[in-house]
Formats: sequence, C-alpha cells, structure tokens
Amino acid sequence: MSDAEHVADVSVDGRTLRVSVRHASAGSARTPLLLVNGIGAELGLLDPFVRALPADLETVRFDPPGVGGSPAPVLPYPLAGLAIVVDDLLARLGHGRVDVLGFSWGGALAQQLALSARHRVRRLVLVATGTGALMVPGPPSVLARMLTGRRYHDPDHARAVAGRIYGGTMRTRPEQAADVLGAGRAAGPGDRGYRYQLLAAASWTSLPFLPLLRVPTLVVAGEDDPIVPLVNARILHRGIAGSQLHVHPGGHLALLTEAHELAPVVDAFLAAPAGADL
Repeated sequence: MSDAEHVADVSVDGRTLRVSVRHASAGSARTPLLLVNGIGAELGLLDPFVRALPADLETVRFDPPGVGGSPAPVLPYPLAGLAIVVDDLLARLGHGRVDVLGFSWGGALAQQLALSARHRVRRLVLVATGTGALMVPGPPSVLARMLTGRRYHDPDHARAVAGRIYGGTMRTRPEQAADVLGAGRAAGPGDRGYRYQLLAAASWTSLPFLPLLRVPTLVVAGEDDPIVPLVNARILHRGIAGSQLHVHPGGHLALLTEAHELAPVVDAFLAAPAGADL
C-alpha cells in the first residue's frame, strides 16, 4: 500500500466491506475507476494492474462478502442485490459517476451495476468475462477445478492447475501462479464466501439485457482463456451496441501477468474525450 492508497472497512446497507482507494495525483479531474475482481480473489490481486495505471487515475477496489477482509454473509445474495450495495458504497465514498472495470466474475457484477445503476456508470470495461449462466462454458475438466478456492490457499495446487485452467503464460510459467494468486500469503476466500459467489453467478445472466446496456463499453479477451472462451467476448461485443472488442494472445489472467500491455489499452479507452468515436 502506497502513501496515496487507503484501506478501510466500510459499513454499507448492513454489510461490512474491505475497501481500498488509491487517490489520484494532485490536480486530476479524471473519472474514478471502480475495479471488481474475479471469484475468490481479494482486492490485492489487482495490484499489478493498478500499479500499471497512470497516477492521475483514482481507483476503488473492494472485497466481496466472504472474501479477503469482508465478512461472509449469513445467507446467499443475488448479484442484483450486491449491485445495490456497491452503488450505495460509491455514494458513501462521495462519488457521483465512475468508470467500472469487471474482471471475470466481477464482469457479471459490473454489467449488473451498469444496468441497475445507470446514473453511476460512465464507461464499462469487461475483461475475461461473459454473460453468466447463459454463456459458452469452458471444458468440464477446467470448470471442475473452479468449484473450490483451493488454488488461493495451496501454492503447490496453484502451480499444478494454473496452465490448464488459466492458459496464456501460465502454460509455460506455472511457477508464477502462486505469486499472482497470492497463494499461501493470505487466508484466501472462505468456503462460504466462495460458494455464495458461485451461487450468485449461477443464478444470473445478462444475455437478455445486453441491448439495454447503453454505456460505452470495452470488451477485453484472450485467445487462450480456458475458463471463458473467446466466443463469449464476441457475444458481449455483438450484444452491446457500439462496444469495442480488444483481443490479445494471452490467457485468463493476462490483466495481471501482462498488466503493462493491457493497462494502456484500458486507459486509452477511459481517457478518450466525451463524444469521441469509441
């Protein structure tokens, strides 16, 4: 955590969320960026990407219920309900409009937020994600390994499965998996929190409302993503009018492992003047 970044527990709508805010450099007038992480991942997982963004861009991250520093709820929650919580969190932080980047599981929540809190979302970035329950799934052998958060707890397991489930550079450098995922360094997601995230995604889809997403959108996807095959990005791109599609050669975790390549792509989209041809 840098001097410009603050982490705190914030109570909102009866929940406590661990929140991180990296403040922009002095004089910045840019729209803040909310980042929503993948399943089971605490907010620190996105550190490589945040560090690769320019200092004049304020970033906001949070741990979903039951992940990292956010206590697990007693009962499961729908994504639509969590989107309301996030909208209220942003109001509590004093933000009017924000840009939103959703990564993997977080892409589902980002889409829901753009639908149910249209007043809040200026631009949307969807990375390595799809339309939820109604999407083109990866191979069963890959999805089976996503049913638990063991890879966040067990460094050896993370190295063993990384290439098969994440693709990209994890195929040739599986030893980096434990570092990227933070395996062994933190508590990792609790079983209940992880199960609730699975349930929230399994009971949600954006496919019927993609035409209703009128916010400028950038879809980012890898050619070698076993968890979310590339065809899902093309479905998002075709369903969201006026969206941009950026395809890179990497895998599911390229936002973290190739942050220096993808951060400029995202930043250029966010920094484009209003009314520009996005």
